Amino acid sequence: MGKVYQTAVKALEGLCRDGMTVMSSGFGLCGIPENLIAALHDSGAKNLTAISNNCGVDGFGLGQLLDTRQISKMLSSYVGENKEFERQYLGGELELEFNPQGTLAERIRAGGSGIPAFYTKTGVGTVIAEGKEHKDFDGETYLMETGLKADLSIIKAWKGDAEGNLIFKATSRTFSPAMAMAGQVTVAEVDELVPVGTLDPNFIHTPGIFVQRIVEAECEKRIEKLTTREKV
Repeated sequence: MGKVYQTAVKALEGLCRDGMTVMSSGFGLCGIPENLIAALHDSGAKNLTAISNNCGVDGFGLGQLLDTRQISKMLSSYVGENKEFERQYLGGELELEFNPQGTLAERIRAGGSGIPAFYTKTGVGTVIAEGKEHKDFDGETYLMETGLKADLSIIKAWKGDAEGNLIFKATSRTFSPAMAMAGQVTVAEVDELVPVGTLDPNFIHTPGIFVQRIVEAECEKRIEKLTTREKV
């Protein structure tokens, strides 16, 4: 069977289950796999551990899964735009593991590269360091952070082909390539599906070997914070 699926629901068929770990790409609302998130929501899978830079906004993106209590634990670096996230966390309904943004990115990259752990200075002397192994190198103290992997990675790309080769656009490239490597199964949602051979190999960000399924889908591409200039 080929890698191309006609809908996001079909692309996730047989992959969603209770208790699994899911990586979801995006930076704010930029580069989130909107349709795959909606399909994950509709699957009804619960008790999910979600790894993402943030958790969307209220009622959109991963925020949909918060509304239905499908996420039980979040690993992220920023949650400031989601009031429901705040409410659930402060109310003890949601487990949260905060990560400095660079540390989160490196943990994902390490997991996808087969690196079980690494040391970083980020977080030394803060609450992030509590309970973690410390080690000195050349007179400086570092924390040990573990690599992250997922049962399922859902990512968003600009262009892709039937072999799963992907090109990302601007900010949407932030976490996607690393998450594609760190997922046991990776499903990519693309704005444009092009014939094999169309993409210049020199500009492919994620080779198809890391992508098991791909779907072309239209996205709303909602603006997280719309700011306009006053007319003069």
